Amino acid sequence: MDTIRSMRIFARAVELGSLSAVAREMGATQPTVSKIVAGLEAELGARLLTRTTTTLAPTEAGARFYRRARELLEAFDEAAADVKGSQERPEGRLRVAAPVSFGVLHLNRLVHEFMTRYPGIEVDLMLNDRFVDPVAEGVDVTLRIGRDLPPDVIARRVAESRRRIVAAPALLRDGPRIRQPDDLAKHAYLHYASPANAQPLELRHRDGRVASVAVRGRYRINNSLAIRESLLAGAGLTLAPDWLVGDLLAHGRLETVLPAWSARPHELFLLFAPGRYRPARARLFIEFLGARLLAADGLYWQAGERAQGKEGVAPRG
Repeated sequence: MDTIRSMRIFARAVELGSLSAVAREMGATQPTVSKIVAGLEAELGARLLTRTTTTLAPTEAGARFYRRARELLEAFDEAAADVKGSQERPEGRLRVAAPVSFGVLHLNRLVHEFMTRYPGIEVDLMLNDRFVDPVAEGVDVTLRIGRDLPPDVIARRVAESRRRIVAAPALLRDGPRIRQPDDLAKHAYLHYASPANAQPLELRHRDGRVASVAVRGRYRINNSLAIRESLLAGAGLTLAPDWLVGDLLAHGRLETVLPAWSARPHELFLLFAPGRYRPARARLFIEFLGARLLAADGLYWQAGERAQGKEGVAPRG
């Protein structure tokens, strides 16, 4: 029995959620793939997958085996590449998870550039605003914005993005004038739909003064791209990071409100599973992203002293 091949097929079945999808990817038949997985289960003496007519999912034992199999397969691929002398031409599949809006506005373009530089690497880019567990879901690199991180992952802070109040020029021209933070309450505020954002707006002046404003708005949205479009439509003002609206500010489509005031910046983290082996393609992507993000989007992201922390256990809250 070709154990490495069987493990690879099993891992792809877990990731794709379908034996038929694995068969199409391999150019094989579904019965062939099913037979290989059954043989692996027989060798291990355990049921690894639960199958119905519509779904496929790992059993508890299968989920544990998948995590270890992924590590072993990555180590095997790295060792094989070293023997073949192909370290300068890294190969394999890289799985990256990131928030939707950040992925659309920034990461998608950088991934294309990365794939052009390394033609032997395939990338699965998964854009999702929920937290993606790098261990349970077999993800090589997880990007996360904000400090609300689980305590059981390793986090590397790579950049930060300033946050400020922004609005469409027409809204500021036609609406109540804003001279101080309390005036923000006179305008409709576009809330990001989360419990944390129901709290008063906390702003800090460049001279150190702090203001807390109870802003109000009828519209709550759980997607940053929709907030971006709502700002352009003049539906309200909001606190937004430069990575989301920096280009609109640069072209005059939005304006900064109370430019001397800002909020705690957004922080971008790379998350890893503790102790997990990182293949060369993941290390290359991490290095590439750190360099290109700041070079290509330096107006929206800054390294700064705060953002250059070493790897460590993820902060709480």
